[in-house]
Amino acid sequence: MAREYEPVVGQWYENLDENESFRVLSVDEDAELIEIEYLDGDVEEIDLETWQELDLDKIEEPEGWAGSRIEEEDEEEEEEDEEDEELDEDEDEDEDEDDEDEDWDEDEESDNY
Repeated sequence: MAREYEPVVGQWYENLDENESFRVLSVDEDAELIEIEYLDGDVEEIDLETWQELDLDKIEEPEGWAGSRIEEEDEEEEEEDEEDEELDEDEDEDEDEDDEDEDWDEDEESDNY
């Protein structure tokens, strides 16, 4: 007997008949289509009728699933971008200080003449 769960975006499920885990990526209620992603990264679209026939169980996000590595890489890239922005700000401040030093030197030189 199939357990009936509504497809929830981001929720992980296990297909008990096939012993496969997947998460729901999107639900198109108008077209009655559900996009799912398996542990190995394969993406599939199934219709609502097929969904209702599945014997599913809700599960927690599996450890080490393929997509988690991609998300970690995205987080690392965001951190690197933030560090780059901070470095750019520091360089801008250094340039401003150099400009002030040049102005001071010019004033000093004109006073000597």
